[in-house]
Order: sequence, then C-alpha cells, then structure tokens
Amino acid sequence: MRIRPIAEGDLDDLQALARETGVGFTSLPDNRDFLAAKIASAVSAFEERIPVDRRLYFFVLEDEVQGKLAGCCAIEGQVGREVPFYHYRLGTLAHSSVQLDMHRTIDTLFLSSDHTGDAEVASLFLRPEYRGTDHRHQRNGALLSMMRWLFMAEFRDRFPDKVLAEMRGVFDEHGRSPFWHCLGSHFFPLDFDEADKLTGLGQKSFIGELMPKFPIYTPFLSEEARACIGQVHAQTRPALAMLKKEGLRWEGYIDIFDGGPTVEAYIDDVRGVRLSRHCRVEVKAGATPTEARPRWLAATTGMAGFRAAWVGRGPDAHDVLTLSEEEARRLEVAAGDTLRILDTEEEA
Repeated sequence: MRIRPIAEGDLDDLQALARETGVGFTSLPDNRDFLAAKIASAVSAFEERIPVDRRLYFFVLEDEVQGKLAGCCAIEGQVGREVPFYHYRLGTLAHSSVQLDMHRTIDTLFLSSDHTGDAEVASLFLRPEYRGTDHRHQRNGALLSMMRWLFMAEFRDRFPDKVLAEMRGVFDEHGRSPFWHCLGSHFFPLDFDEADKLTGLGQKSFIGELMPKFPIYTPFLSEEARACIGQVHAQTRPALAMLKKEGLRWEGYIDIFDGGPTVEAYIDDVRGVRLSRHCRVEVKAGATPTEARPRWLAATTGMAGFRAAWVGRGPDAHDVLTLSEEEARRLEVAAGDTLRILDTEEEA
C-alpha cells in the first residue's frame, strides 16, 4: 500500500470511489466531467503550473497487489479564493431587562466566510474492504490522514498559516439530515442531495444569495436539529479522532447543510508537521519489510513524484533510515536519497 499523486489514468477508479462515498461527501461527486477536471487540476498543482492559492493536491492510496485504488485524500492550497467558502459560526447573544431583572444568553448561528484563504485537508475516503485490523489493512486510514502533514511540512512555503477540515455531519438511518430538514430546506427549493451535489461541483453562489444574512437563534430549531450541531457521522468518528490527536480543534464553525463540525489549527502547531524530520536512506538486501503494526511513516521530498508509505523501522542515532529493497521500491528511492519521516506514536 502506498500513497501517490493522482494521475490522468485514474479516472475510472476515482469515479468508482465516488460512487461508494455516500450521502454528505460533497467533495467527490459522481460526475465524470467534474472528476476529470479535478484530476487535471491536481496534475497541474503537482507540476506547479498554477498559483499556490488555486492548487488542489489530490492523492490516492494504491493497492499494488490488487492493482486498484483503495482510497483517496486531498489538500486544498487555499479555500474561498475562486468560489465563496461558507460556514455557520456558533455564537452567543446576550439579552437583559433591567425592569424584569433578567439576563439571558442565546446561542446563534451566523453565516461566515472567516476561513477564506486557509488550507483544507479533505476528501479522505477508504473503501470498506480496506478498513479493519488485520495485517493487510492495518492503519490504512492513518496512512491516508497522516501523510498530508508530511507533505505540508515538506512544502511548507506553499501553504498559509492555518488548516481546517470539514467533518461529515449526522444523518439518520434513511440518509436524512435533521439539521438540513429543519433549517436549510426552508431557504433552498432543493432537496439535500441536490444542494449537496451543487456544492460538490463548486456551484456555491446560491448559498450567499439565498441563506439568511441575520443570525439564526438556535432555540427556533427542533431539538433533533440542535443535537446535530457540531456532531459527526458515525463513519467519520475515526477520522475526527485522528485529527484531534494531531491538534485540530473545533472552534464553533459548522457545515451550513448538515451541521457537522469544522476543526482547525495553525499548521506549524500540527503534531505531524512539528515532529516530522529528514533522514538519509540506506537500502539493505534482506532487511525485514514493514512490521505487523507500522508506526513509522515515510514520504519522499519531490512534489511531482511524491510517494508515502509505512516503513518497518525508524532511523538510527545518525538519522539514517535502513529500508528493505521492497520498501525502497515502493517509495521509489535509492541509497543516499532523503526521506521525511514521522513516528506516528511519538507523544507531542
């Protein structure tokens, strides 16, 4: 299993992934033309042919044995530069009456574009058959999630100060979003899937045009909808836990459609960015490949040919990392090359 940049020949596999993502996964719609354009944009980003504020770095997890894609993830260089990027910001309004000797605070939702210009880690999806705890599938989700910090650390000057991640919100057993049903459906003459599809395709201007410009008092929402504010889909909990371990926190911003939380951090404070470092490669014939539970993550230092994978051991006291021939082939490196590595179990 290894990470690499997406390529033009991955369109069929990427569309197959898009069909498996499910409701609420807005960044990977099942639209072939859109996905082809996404791939073309990502290829241009890795070749550094477009400005840094317009770059989408899109990665795939490749199963070399099966010859197919097991998952994907992405980094948006900066959000909100080409199309508006909206959230609700959870706030508080205070009301008081001297005559009644009464003081009350009420939670509110404000339409916000506060994250314009921040980077975003997005589009993380792992096929169900690649999840689990057996040897072949162990830590595939962690590989997809954590390799992005090594990429951002290696190319730190291509990214802004902050990074965010939007987490999928709560849906019931019928795929219905209580938050959308109670709030968004009253402002858009669309069902959730249609609005979700439009935003996934980058058509977001209708949000600013139709959503209320004044604060929404949360007591007006149903109890079921209020319970969704800042909560995640059951399948999203492992991804949220990994992001929290890296130092991302919820600061009161939620998705305007499903109420899911947006977590954020300063990039330089993210654990994987702070603790990753360079080492020099040695290749040893007969060296043991990746251990049963991998903890060392390695990534190459070139952008266009970027690769990332688990390796079976860490570097020695002189920051020399010994790889097996299989690991060197997977990462496409040779003796004397430089890798960026991270001990994923090191305490921050």
